[in-house]
Amino acid sequence: MAEAHAKQHDYHLVDPSPWPFVISISAFVMAVGAVFWMHGQLTSLVMIVGLLGVLYTMIVWWRDIIREAEHEHLHTPVVQLHLRYGMILFIASEVMFFVAWFWAFFDAALFVGEEINYARADVTGGHWPPAGIETFDPWHLPLLNTLILLTSGTTLTWAHHALVHGDRQSAKWGLWLTVGLGVIFSMLQGFEYSHAEFAFSGNIYGATFFMATGFHGFHVIVGTIFLAVCLGRLYAGHFTPTHHFGFEAAAWYWHFVDVVWLFLFTFIYVWGSAGAVH
Repeated sequence: MAEAHAKQHDYHLVDPSPWPFVISISAFVMAVGAVFWMHGQLTSLVMIVGLLGVLYTMIVWWRDIIREAEHEHLHTPVVQLHLRYGMILFIASEVMFFVAWFWAFFDAALFVGEEINYARADVTGGHWPPAGIETFDPWHLPLLNTLILLTSGTTLTWAHHALVHGDRQSAKWGLWLTVGLGVIFSMLQGFEYSHAEFAFSGNIYGATFFMATGFHGFHVIVGTIFLAVCLGRLYAGHFTPTHHFGFEAAAWYWHFVDVVWLFLFTFIYVWGSAGAVH
């Protein structure tokens, strides 16, 4: 009888799980709480409760996935292929997310009209950046952060190459360096923000600048956590040269963050500040 019920396919039919329902409710509470909090009708506590529910569900859900992969050996080559498809679609959605912020920036920069909210009320006529905006010099901290992210992509590639060839110690060193560079990038961006001569509100330049670079900074923090979890899993004995999709997904995500930063540096920092009038 046991043989009659044995799985005769390479697919993973997941067990019933409460986490999709829990995270949907948590996300709803977080979104509604955020909207009402921003309108002054609720305290931020409702949003925070929803956020904590989302974070908790992410942790326990991914814990289950790791158990299925590492201990129950349910992630067959077919399942791993489909996980790759899912990650590709996720990154594609992230690409469109950033396209929206670039679109807003270019719309304001290329079609400057009287509706642009200038930093100085006595200035009229189309100009970008708005007259009076003290833009960042792209060849100082932004350039340094560019070099840091490019270097982190190199160390991550080294770690991935080492893992594929069974050199776990080199993979750990590569991941340590990558995580460290990610932390340094976030600290430097925070330092840069603290010295900004323009605000988020009051002008379209500040709004588009902080939304684009700020969401990228958030993605760097998420990617750093993603890689730190992979580093912990390496020390826990997870991943083999042929079975390490969790590591591979983190690497894809980090390289995506690298590419987005190159566009941000080129168009928002360099091109976007080229015509600044102080």
